[in-house]
Amino acid sequence: MTRRSRARQVAFQVLFQDDLNPRVNPAHADALIRRRLRMPEMVEFARELVAGVRRNRPELDRLIAETAEHWSLDRISATDRNILRLGAYEILLADTPDPVAIDEAIELAKRFGTAQSAAFVNGILDRLMHGRREEADNESCSEPTACDP
Repeated sequence: MTRRSRARQVAFQVLFQDDLNPRVNPAHADALIRRRLRMPEMVEFARELVAGVRRNRPELDRLIAETAEHWSLDRISATDRNILRLGAYEILLADTPDPVAIDEAIELAKRFGTAQSAAFVNGILDRLMHGRREEADNESCSEPTACDP
């Protein structure tokens, strides 16, 4: 497992804890990150992931719910829900290349989820990624002659 993969795993564990116990003191989460990831750059990377998901959680949840047709966020397992939040954050708001974000989320799903989690996470994040690309293409073609052949 690469260092950044390990940092993602710890970030996922913090997010999972946040989801199940929202009253936990954020200092405890930071202590967990520091204890599990002793390298300063990996601690910082995990902190950025956790802070980014926390800061953007309502929007991430809305996008995941819209993308996961016929699945309310409450019906998605806590494991899959938090892997999706982390993957969606990396795809939409971080500098992580989309394929890397999806691959990392799939690996987390294989490790922590059910037998169906990896395929479920892959499908949702792939749809989210393609939907974002379509929106970007449509925005770039908003000028009348921008995309005319």
